Amino acid sequence: MNPAPRTGGRRGRPHSELRSRRLRATLAMAVVIALVGVFVVRLADIQIVQASELNAQSLNKREIRQVTYGDRGDIVSSDGTVLAGSVTRYNITAAPAFAEDVTVTETAADGTTSKQPLTVEQVLARVADITGGDEAAMQKSISDDPEANFAYLVKGVDVDAFRAVRDLKNSGVSWLYYERQSARSYPNGSVAGNLTGFIGTDGPQAGLELSADQCLAGTDGLQTYERGADGVQLPGSTVTTQEAAPGGTLALTIDSDLQYMAQQAVAEQAQAIGAESATAVVQEVKTGKLLAVADWPAVDPNDVNLTKDVADLGSKAFTSSYEPGSTFKAMTAAMLLDSGKAAPTSRVTVPYSRTFPWGGEIHDATFHPTEQLTLTGVLRDSSNVGISLLGQNLSAEQRRDYMVKFGLNEPTAVGFLGEPTSGVRPASDWDQQTSINTMFGQGVQTTAVHVAGIFQTLGNHGLRLPTSLVEGCTAPDGTVTMAPSTEGVQAVSPAAADSTVNMIEKVVSDGDLKDVLTIPGYRVGAKTGTAEVAKSDGTGYGSDRIVSVAGLAPAEDPQYVVVVTFTKPSTIKTSAAAAPTFNKIMSQVLEMYRVPPSTEPAPVIPQSW
Repeated sequence: MNPAPRTGGRRGRPHSELRSRRLRATLAMAVVIALVGVFVVRLADIQIVQASELNAQSLNKREIRQVTYGDRGDIVSSDGTVLAGSVTRYNITAAPAFAEDVTVTETAADGTTSKQPLTVEQVLARVADITGGDEAAMQKSISDDPEANFAYLVKGVDVDAFRAVRDLKNSGVSWLYYERQSARSYPNGSVAGNLTGFIGTDGPQAGLELSADQCLAGTDGLQTYERGADGVQLPGSTVTTQEAAPGGTLALTIDSDLQYMAQQAVAEQAQAIGAESATAVVQEVKTGKLLAVADWPAVDPNDVNLTKDVADLGSKAFTSSYEPGSTFKAMTAAMLLDSGKAAPTSRVTVPYSRTFPWGGEIHDATFHPTEQLTLTGVLRDSSNVGISLLGQNLSAEQRRDYMVKFGLNEPTAVGFLGEPTSGVRPASDWDQQTSINTMFGQGVQTTAVHVAGIFQTLGNHGLRLPTSLVEGCTAPDGTVTMAPSTEGVQAVSPAAADSTVNMIEKVVSDGDLKDVLTIPGYRVGAKTGTAEVAKSDGTGYGSDRIVSVAGLAPAEDPQYVVVVTFTKPSTIKTSAAAAPTFNKIMSQVLEMYRVPPSTEPAPVIPQSW
């Protein structure tokens, strides 16, 4: 049987359907090409056009720069006692961009652990509680720039607080960080505080901290480390790009024990006599080194806010100019001897007072009948009239030239901050009264350290040595700089200086204060001073006084100078107020440095005729 014939065949697709399919394929291909083009353009933009900017941004997100602080150098006394040193402190920082609520792991006293959720605010509250910082300020640091990688929370916390913050970080607060810094400490408090100065929030503020900053300042270094996407520092990523370097050590000539004793001595007496301020200077005759420079009121560099008067933050022994009074007479006598205008036995008739053609008048401190004195007797009695009668044998210009040789017309070689930049006015500027007054220390201004320099010169056979406070600065590599000069100036002849020392011995052995000034076993030469203080309105002198004693020992071979000065005492207004403190400090100096007692008798010099 033949199969049945097919009744129909395969029908062809319409042309419209084929065209539609082709169009869809073309559109799909176009979209794909367009998308690929967009990606290619974007990729080119990222990899070529914006590459540098994006790389920098990426690096900024993961690489953190951290300053490492170079420790500031120490200030030490001559015996190595640290007067100013550096201690480790820490700044607590955060990464606001990663600051988020956390869950910390806390360990109880029995060793069990627990999980504790903390908000950002609670974390900051804990940091504030640990460090004593300002919680509101911390929250502001976090919120000011939420996208920042770095913000300070609290600065300068001690080691115990740092460890507690570190434990908090390690318990799960990954966005907390810290950096080490060096802070200043003054272990002996106010001992030499007026000399060392102090460090404030803006750096060195006074004293040697400021003037010797180039020696003391350390050099900061730099480290970088990388941080992951979660803000956690990547282990092993720290790279030191610049090493931190410590500052140098500043060695002073000051003896810390003597400095302490001198400060206590002047403070005690200043308060007892109601003085406004006081100073004490101890200087080594053969070297010019300052062994103690004491000021009252003193300043504690650890807490300068305790010092109410800004004038008390420095050293008045260096910076406070005053009319020294009769301590100047020793220098006037040395001038006369050096120039050949007088001798220790030169005779003069001394009334109580003296008037001048221009209407001026001078008188001695206490009334006395007319006396027949030698120059030695004039010094013993501290006669203004007597020294003026002999001193007029020198012209004003000659006397000023001697003052310059004694170093009174310039700052000391120490160059302490605030020292007067000029000293004795030209003689051409002196009026007739001033010319007379300068012979006994009125009408001329100087400082306590300058007065010490006068007696150092007399004790060193007329050779003035540069006053020194700093031995030198020793850098970490052992290099020494800032060594003081040792070149001296011969102010007067050795004979004139030695004779002057012999004459002022009589102030101690035969003068009105011999019972207070004498140090058993030692020959001591000294000169007292009771200077009138000029009124602030320029109308002459008032009732205020500056009282002082300056001297040296042992007189046969001077080793040490001591100068004590009390400004405006309210009770005892004569040099009798300064004599006990001079004796106390000089006695301590002779004992501390084991100076052998005197074995030679003092020369016999006529004091009257």
